Amino acid sequence: MLNREILKILEKDARLSPAQIAAMTGATEEQVEQDIKQAEADRTIVKYKTLINWDKAGNEHVWAFIEVKITPQRGVGFDAIAERIYRFAEAKTVYLMAGAYDLAVIVEGRSMREVAEFVTSKLAPIEGVTATATHFVLKKYKEDGEIFESAEENKRQAVIL
Repeated sequence: MLNREILKILEKDARLSPAQIAAMTGATEEQVEQDIKQAEADRTIVKYKTLINWDKAGNEHVWAFIEVKITPQRGVGFDAIAERIYRFAEAKTVYLMAGAYDLAVIVEGRSMREVAEFVTSKLAPIEGVTATATHFVLKKYKEDGEIFESAEENKRQAVIL
C-alpha cells in the first residue's frame, strides 16, 4: 500500500529527497524510495512538474479555456472524441465535465490568433463536436496552489528619508 502522506508531500514539492521525506513522515529512507518507485511504475505519479511564471521569464503565452459540447458516440461515450482532442499538442489539459458543456479543454498558444486557428481548423470540425466557447486568460493570479504575485508586494511604497 502506497503511503499517501508521501504522495501529498511530493505533490507540494517534488524536489524533496527521500531522506527529507523520511524525516517528515517517520518512514525509512528505503521505504520512501520503494514507495516512490512503485508509484512511478504504476503511474500513480504521472509526472514531475515545475510551475513557471512565464510572464516574468519574458515569454509571451496565450492560454484559453475552451468549453466543448459533444454528441457521445455509441459504445464509447465521450472517450473517443476526448482522445482525439487530447492528442493535439495545443491541448494541455482535457476534462470531462458535468454541466452545460461536456469537455473543458485548456489550450496554450503563442497568440490569440493561433488559439483561434486551433479551434476553427482542428477542434470544431471534429465529428461529434456540436459547439465550442472560448475564454482567453487575461492574467494568472494563482495556479496549482501557488500565488503568482502577492497583492502585498504590489502595494508597498518606497519610503524616502
